[in-house]
Amino acid sequence: MRISMEWLREWVPVEESAEQFGHRLTMAGLELDSIEAAAPAFSGVRVGLVLAVEPHPNADRLRVCQVDAGTGEILNIVCGAPNAVEGMRAPVACLGAVLPGDFRIKRSKLRGVESRGMLCSAVELGLAETSEGLMELPVDAPVGADLREWLGLDDAILEVDLTPNRADCLGM
Repeated sequence: MRISMEWLREWVPVEESAEQFGHRLTMAGLELDSIEAAAPAFSGVRVGLVLAVEPHPNADRLRVCQVDAGTGEILNIVCGAPNAVEGMRAPVACLGAVLPGDFRIKRSKLRGVESRGMLCSAVELGLAETSEGLMELPVDAPVGADLREWLGLDDAILEVDLTPNRADCLGM
């Protein structure tokens, strides 16, 4: 059974850390298999609003997007995602962001057009195994908000192995 610490805290006043709580479960007779992060480590990713999408002048499959990431300036970002459309909200890794695999975002030129960030898919953030394009966020996602904080990704997941003698623990 997998238990989210943040979900558990919504229902029960758990003050201790995931490790301390896992120890309490072990002392209660349950087998704690692992404690893992809900999402891989990444930083500098914000909720972005795509303001405009234009074809790249030197590439058929690339687009040039104008993105508001809540930084006070509009970012010019070259994107290859097929689902990039005007008005969508998507994760944007700003300059200096670090994605899973220690991939650092820096200013670059793609086929002669400057790109000042990266619009991200769930795969690039380590949140999914496959993706059809950019990770679409709801229209009420606050532009400029830290994506980890807004999605509640700083959570710990406890994996508990239930033994046959503890059927009382099968329900949450």
